[in-house]
Amino acid sequence: MPKWCTATVVDKKIWTEGLFTLRIATDEVQPFLSGQFLHLGLFPQGHEEDDSKIINRPYSVASPHGQELEFFIVLVDDGELTPHLWKLKNGDAILVGQKAAGSFTLKKSPPSEVLWLVATGTGLAPYIAMLRTNEPWENYDKICVVHGVRQFSDLAYTEELSALESQHPGKFKMIQSLTREEANGTLKGRIPGLFENGEIESASGFQCRSDNSTVMLCGNPAMLDTMEEVLGKREMKRHRSKSPGQIVLERYW
Repeated sequence: MPKWCTATVVDKKIWTEGLFTLRIATDEVQPFLSGQFLHLGLFPQGHEEDDSKIINRPYSVASPHGQELEFFIVLVDDGELTPHLWKLKNGDAILVGQKAAGSFTLKKSPPSEVLWLVATGTGLAPYIAMLRTNEPWENYDKICVVHGVRQFSDLAYTEELSALESQHPGKFKMIQSLTREEANGTLKGRIPGLFENGEIESASGFQCRSDNSTVMLCGNPAMLDTMEEVLGKREMKRHRSKSPGQIVLERYW
């Protein structure tokens, strides 16, 4: 059970129905690395102040450590926690774990020329946190975010990522893909297939090879598994401390 501290909701941005970013304020969370996760929790009605009853789930933090923290969340209609998170308003209290955990960080990722940040859905969260620090910009020559969702309305953080493209021309690229519809400025199809047929590399202008790339993967388990297969054909393998490779992944559920 995490050691809990109390936070206050300071903003809730709704991207589309059931998809939102919750921003909370607290000065009690210990310093952590971008890419790590924290637990969010709420007391069920009638069990306030009983820590053993807290409903909680881990969420990657979509911001670096600070007094305000962001969480990118999708509503699960029959979920135990997210329907309550969805109903929160500015000023409401929420519980957050004091100490973060997880090894899905740039510190645990190998150096390379190109950093690929590949996500489906809310798996984008840790990359937003990383890109708001100096670390990726100082350690990689080129950075490409690849974000896959079902529909155009499911895309998030587009304005922020587009601004990074303008600020870092030739160094940073955002690629968005949709599986259920077509839209200008996006690719159509699942991420593994778009890597395999070369569309993502063509759209980004970057190459993904075993001798030049680090690939971080976060999101749907099916995407992770298939991407490992696709990248394996390029002689890329999972990175481990005793067996260096090019792939770093986080299973989101």
